Amino acid sequence: MAGPERWYVYLACCNDGSLYTGIAKDVAARIAAHDAGKGARYTKGRGPLTLLALRRCASKGDALRLELAVKRLSRQEKKRLGNVRRFRSFAEEVRASTEQTR
Repeated sequence: MAGPERWYVYLACCNDGSLYTGIAKDVAARIAAHDAGKGARYTKGRGPLTLLALRRCASKGDALRLELAVKRLSRQEKKRLGNVRRFRSFAEEVRASTEQTR
């Protein structure tokens, strides 16, 4: 029996300097799809993308919640998540706040 699926939240910088946040099981393949113009509509024509931050999540639901929390941040706050410790800390805060509301 296979283990649990691993999902990732990633933050990427587009060629025009804008930031994009998404989720994927295979981030390298997803970034390649974005670069090929086959990813999200937003990234079409904005490639190549540069990966700024990556965070593994325990489930797709956790990844979707973290993605939404990242998307709600200001551009400056998102850029700070490029620091591994800050992204980890932010993800832990999101997870803790989600567990409190359940």
